[in-house]
Amino acid sequence: MPDAVVVGSGPNGLAAAITLARAGRSVHVYEAASTIGGGTRTEELTLPGFRHDVCSTILPLTLGSPFFRSIDFAAHGVELVQPDAPLAHVLDGGRAAILERSFEATADGLGDRDGNAWRRLFGPLAADADKLGRELLGPVVHVPRHPIALARFGIPALLSASGLARVAFRGEPARSLFGGLGAHSMVDLHRPLSASFGLVLGLYAHAVGWPMVRGGSAGIAAALAAELRSLGGTIETDRPITSLAELPPARAVLLDTTPRAAIAIAGARLPSRTTRIYERFRYGSGVFKVDWALDGPIPWRADGARRAATVHLGGTIAEVATAERVVARGRNPDRPFVLCVQYAPWDTTRAPAGKTTAWAYCHVPSGSPLDRTSAIEDQVERFAPGFRDRILARATSGPADVEAHNPNYIGGDINAGIADIRQLVLRPGPLLDPYWTGARGLYLCSSSTPPGGGVHGMSGYHAARSALKREWGRDP
Repeated sequence: MPDAVVVGSGPNGLAAAITLARAGRSVHVYEAASTIGGGTRTEELTLPGFRHDVCSTILPLTLGSPFFRSIDFAAHGVELVQPDAPLAHVLDGGRAAILERSFEATADGLGDRDGNAWRRLFGPLAADADKLGRELLGPVVHVPRHPIALARFGIPALLSASGLARVAFRGEPARSLFGGLGAHSMVDLHRPLSASFGLVLGLYAHAVGWPMVRGGSAGIAAALAAELRSLGGTIETDRPITSLAELPPARAVLLDTTPRAAIAIAGARLPSRTTRIYERFRYGSGVFKVDWALDGPIPWRADGARRAATVHLGGTIAEVATAERVVARGRNPDRPFVLCVQYAPWDTTRAPAGKTTAWAYCHVPSGSPLDRTSAIEDQVERFAPGFRDRILARATSGPADVEAHNPNYIGGDINAGIADIRQLVLRPGPLLDPYWTGARGLYLCSSSTPPGGGVHGMSGYHAARSALKREWGRDP
């Protein structure tokens, strides 16, 4: 019988299993799907030979994660590719604000006043990236190891994304660039703490870049699985778990699931207080995603957009904020904020010679059945005339499809829980240990625990540490 069992093989589940195995525990992982990886899967969604990342594809937190830094990805055949620039935010008239690897280069492109403001905001954060990694990629409520660095981040992070953009910058390019970063929060940009997403993504762009995996993000899951197996861990696919009774006896069980699924699996073993907390856990907006097989690169009007793998399509910060507010109020905007990822010219392995793949998604109300293909493609065509002529095939995924592929994405919520002020500070709820369910030997290790969404493995790492301390009296 294993010492520990992990249910779910997403990055957090595998990180938990590796952390336990490194501590000398025998570990078995159960995965309901036929392939491992959760949000890190790569499939031929459109045409033969065209490889698409089903969910996560740009991975700044992978390089910023203290846990993932302990994995020798290169030894497992994973090549992380850096685009020329992490991000372009395109505006009408063939303009684009570019987020460069260097905060100095980014500042140079924003003009004197906004450039100096960018330097003041992101220069110290990028310098403190290593210190901030352990502070930010864990529970918000904790005793900080680096209080000065955390305060330097935390004071502006308390603001809304739109508020910080308005206070810090004057020009539309800088404001829109930061507003688009903040929109990754998937909440109304006028809400407090939405600025924290823009700060985290910006600082990691400057500190480590926004890489992609050559050939697809499934390489991350394969590397983690290989690391686990090298430590004696085992993985079983095509094995959904609906009850703890289906598991072998183990001192620790870690669930890489949502709180809702944890209630269903644990049943009466879950303390009533924890059950009530998990029942109150809220899920956020969903996404509608389109994957394309293309007959060539996207023909951007703005030259700068050709240098970035990630391109934000939404126009001014006012347009972006309006679109996100409409979604937060349960409606679909006519002109959504669109996040687009292109792979040419940095990864030519994802498509036959001369062809390429790309994808884009927009935020939608949770579970929305509305097809947003035309709205997304209209936004791409707005900034890249002739784009539709290059489409060979497309595959679409609405919120129901996203959830069917990964049950942790309830209603299409790829953050596995709304990241508003309450659930940023107390995620998944008011618990002294957010990873321990309160039941002996039972833990939650998914993105519904701190630090939340993203391919970083830190939720699993922290949950495994909690289990090691409680069950074996060991703090790795």
